[in-house]
Amino acid sequence: MRRVALAALTHYDLPEGRLSFVYHGENTTFRHDSPAGRFLVRVHREQRHGRDVDSARAIRSELDWLVALRTDTDLEVPEPLSTKSGEFTVEAAAGGETRVVSVLRWLDGRIFEQTARPVHLRRLGAAMARLHVHADSWSPPQDFVRIDWNHEAFFGDVMVYGGLPASACWQLLPDELRLRFEHVSHRLQAVMASQSDIGLIHADLHLGNAVFEAERVKLIDFDDCGTGPRLYDLAVALWALRDGDSHQAFADELLQGYRSVRDIDVTHLDDFIALRQVAFDLWFTGTAQVNPAFAADLDKVHRWSMSMLELVESPDA
Repeated sequence: MRRVALAALTHYDLPEGRLSFVYHGENTTFRHDSPAGRFLVRVHREQRHGRDVDSARAIRSELDWLVALRTDTDLEVPEPLSTKSGEFTVEAAAGGETRVVSVLRWLDGRIFEQTARPVHLRRLGAAMARLHVHADSWSPPQDFVRIDWNHEAFFGDVMVYGGLPASACWQLLPDELRLRFEHVSHRLQAVMASQSDIGLIHADLHLGNAVFEAERVKLIDFDDCGTGPRLYDLAVALWALRDGDSHQAFADELLQGYRSVRDIDVTHLDDFIALRQVAFDLWFTGTAQVNPAFAADLDKVHRWSMSMLELVESPDA
């Protein structure tokens, strides 16, 4: 993947610099430092946006939204870098691998995923609401294509995780956990059908994808963005905090921030947190088949899913 990234960089008007590995998960990412500044180089996984979606077109659509957000609002989101020929993506090959690559200007700041305070959720909630307000008024290009986060995408065989179709990931689940997930699927069919507040969402806007600098919050990693229930974005922000002692304080602040900009019905918030847990576990299960670091934690993630679903499905939770 490093060789692919280096091959892609020859298509950008960047001076020679240092390429440092960042993370290998859904995509493989690198940081490029040079006199021109700091950039994030993303080597995208194949079929990242579903089995029947043109990956290059989907990535360009993500970057179209980022450009629109930077043009139409004062939200701080990554700036896509165009190639020398004016394209947002390039197809690069090295070592027998051919991948779509994109480059974004790096956003400086701190991530408080492990040390969150309620104020971080309030600021995140307000920024999230402004994101949704923009999406409601924005007219995407005709060739815009992103994930449709409907019931079939979450529970059917639309997505590909770690090279495996979603149906194969379901079969890899422990029997008891698969039954719990099927119960969530059945319940969410009616819940999702009842949602009227649907539109373009980030779909992965937790505190790990929010960069804070003083009182500003910058939103990163739009790789999952697509059309879905707005309540799912709030559920994602609270999901990893749901089983902590301070979850109610975090939820109150997130909603206060969001509702300072835009109203939302949170009746089914815990249902969407359960949905997020299922989506995360299926993704983790598939990725564990090709990534040893994920494989080492797979049993722990399965146990966490069981305890989380018991929590959010309890009438006293």
